[in-house]
Amino acid sequence: MDLNNTIPYLNIDWWQLILALIVLVIGYALIKILIIVLKKMMFRMHVPELLSDFLVRVLKILLYLVLLLIFLGALGFETGSALLAMSAIVGLVLGFGLQDTMNDFFAGIWLAFIRPFKKDDWITVSGYSGRIDRIGIMSTVMITADNVYITLPNRAVWGSPITNNTHMPTRRVGISVGTSYSDDIDKAISVAMDLMNRHPLILEEPAPTVLVTDLGDTKIKLSLRAWTKNSDYWKVNWDLNKSIVEEFKKNGLEIPMPKMDVSLKQES
Repeated sequence: MDLNNTIPYLNIDWWQLILALIVLVIGYALIKILIIVLKKMMFRMHVPELLSDFLVRVLKILLYLVLLLIFLGALGFETGSALLAMSAIVGLVLGFGLQDTMNDFFAGIWLAFIRPFKKDDWITVSGYSGRIDRIGIMSTVMITADNVYITLPNRAVWGSPITNNTHMPTRRVGISVGTSYSDDIDKAISVAMDLMNRHPLILEEPAPTVLVTDLGDTKIKLSLRAWTKNSDYWKVNWDLNKSIVEEFKKNGLEIPMPKMDVSLKQES
């Protein structure tokens, strides 16, 4: 094959195509190496994972666009014209409805830099709750408790109130339980307090408390409030819900069930 021959229909010499492909392969490999080095540098600098992932994605797109222009230049195309054409296409597309996309992009930048949450935080936003997996260029990815993959536009996340359940190191557990009006209320409070004081995952400070929160039609409502590490929240929550029923039964305390008195009137 004569490398000086022109490829039919493309008006490109074979040597130009081979050179362009070599440039493409080398450029692709260099981008991969550069991304790996950049990730390691940001890791050593303790850059937050969500921010580093976002910056890497943006840089990767820019580098691939530059590589594409170099590839076209190696083929003999005028890259200035190609860049002008790409700019015109981008401008045209933006003018016809990519305002939301740009809003998502800039919202992603704000989320990555201001960091209202970090990777693996459990948040509630726009009616969805889940663990943060990553912030993409256009969307934020969450994983729910039952392993459902949710993608939210960045503008929906940035423009909505964000509840971060795992940001603080400790969290208060609140359990409600009812006791009968005929029972000794002080005994019920003592049993609940003893239960929380014996639990190994409940913190001594702030101290656990039991409050009378409501006087219902059929029961007195008690609220058990205890502090624990954020990572132990659900374990303590489930333990208290189960154990308070067992402890009340063991100590002869009644948890009243809802009831309704119905009177029948018979007409003569």
